Amino acid sequence: MYFFLRHLSLCDILMTTDIVPNMLYVIMVEGAVISLVGCMTQYFLFSASASAECFLLTVMSYDRYLAICNPLRYSSIMDFKLCYQMVFWSWFLAFMGTLSIVILICSFQLCNPNVIDHFFCDLNPLLEHSCSERIIVDKVVFVLGIPFLIFPFIFIIVTYACISLTILRISSTTGRQKAFSTCSSHLAIVCSYYGTLIAKYVVPSNGQSLTAKKITSLLYTVITPLFNPIIYTLRNKDIQAALLKCKSIRIQTYFM
Repeated sequence: MYFFLRHLSLCDILMTTDIVPNMLYVIMVEGAVISLVGCMTQYFLFSASASAECFLLTVMSYDRYLAICNPLRYSSIMDFKLCYQMVFWSWFLAFMGTLSIVILICSFQLCNPNVIDHFFCDLNPLLEHSCSERIIVDKVVFVLGIPFLIFPFIFIIVTYACISLTILRISSTTGRQKAFSTCSSHLAIVCSYYGTLIAKYVVPSNGQSLTAKKITSLLYTVITPLFNPIIYTLRNKDIQAALLKCKSIRIQTYFM
């Protein structure tokens, strides 16, 4: 689990460092200039890390499925070789899929005015400035969205359905609570992350205001990476003990 968490943290770090510093500067000066190369690089790193996170969350759901539904075979199936292979393919597919979209966008001719009314270089604001026919990119994004977003989400739903059935078969209350606590952190992150992605890229955006689109973008680029480490660390007993220790020290210092 911690092996996958390291790569999930890497996705969050890559996404936030790619977007947040420049976004804060844009807000502070009420607008900024970015080169076309810088804009495409920002979109590539953001989209690749977001896609990799989708795959990693799927891999982590399979890991939780094996741990709860097949605990006796978990060590033999989920060995380090399989872990490295799944992580490698998660990153590889994410970078290759994003690279294909970036190559298509770079082949387009952009029209003036070259002003993006957004916090960062996202796909839709870029395509709105294209003089070329964007139907090819729309089709590619739709086709890639099926294996990158829809299939992983369906797979996670199926695995958690199996996990829920297995937990309900556990006779002891303590066993059910322990099994559920194993998956609660991952399930909370899946709901928050996929919920915002589906609202952004799957639900039709016709009729949505520009402010609503920006808020949705902020949810999965800033808010979700912010809460991911908080959700997981609060489940760690060592972190809980350290927080309680700090709290008791502060209380003792206050009354001294």
